[in-house]
Amino acid sequence: MSVHPSLKLRGSGKKRSVLSRVERLKLLLSAKMWSPERPVFGLPKTDPIKIKLRGK
Repeated sequence: MSVHPSLKLRGSGKKRSVLSRVERLKLLLSAKMWSPERPVFGLPKTDPIKIKLRGK
């Protein structure tokens, strides 16, 4: 199975336009917008994560 092109990290500090379901669940759990009792289908939309690079 190949990786979708939007999930590949090509540049530094680039925003991804697609989050995996696990990443969305982590975001929603931290914002208290989802609980484990609810189904994982039909999740609310989330903003993409900005990837930060460490300084040298």
